[in-house]
Amino acid sequence: MELRERMYSVMVVSASEKFNDTILQLLGKENYDPIKIETDVCSANRTLLERSFDVVIINSPLPDDVGLHLATDLSVNSSSGVLFLAKAEQYHELNARLVPYGVFTVSKHASAQFILQVMRLLCATRERLRRMEKKTASVEEKMEEIRVVNRAKLLLISERGMNEAEAHRYIEKQAMDSCVTKRTIAESIVRMYR
Repeated sequence: MELRERMYSVMVVSASEKFNDTILQLLGKENYDPIKIETDVCSANRTLLERSFDVVIINSPLPDDVGLHLATDLSVNSSSGVLFLAKAEQYHELNARLVPYGVFTVSKHASAQFILQVMRLLCATRERLRRMEKKTASVEEKMEEIRVVNRAKLLLISERGMNEAEAHRYIEKQAMDSCVTKRTIAESIVRMYR
């Protein structure tokens, strides 16, 4: 496997200018680009409708919400890694509520080095999700090919009186003779009889 540096897109949802400046400086030294800052949940949701991010950092509380629903929605409905920063006195309660959703919760008193380590963990998790998404897409594509080939076999059985083995062999032979995939032949058979 080839090792290469990847840039990770980040959205920071925070109303604190001081925090935003600090996180921009901290992440600017790493492999994060673009970094988009939103100051409330409403604007974050609008931005998320337009594009996705590899990592979303939520600096709680926000002017319009604590940020819990945003964190859980992102974790459940997207492949973004979510880092939720909570006040020290609320950390244990919020962590207990967010962990079941796969949200990393960190106290605001965490060091810059610790935040970077968590970011690297989120990026590593994002890479695993990327590979799983790729495998899932490949499996879904293969299943769709099987469905199309089976549909073509049924048409050959009903329209040409072949049995299942003959229909299978016919599709394979046509694909080999034409130097195309079985799916391509199956799709042409389906089109021909529809």
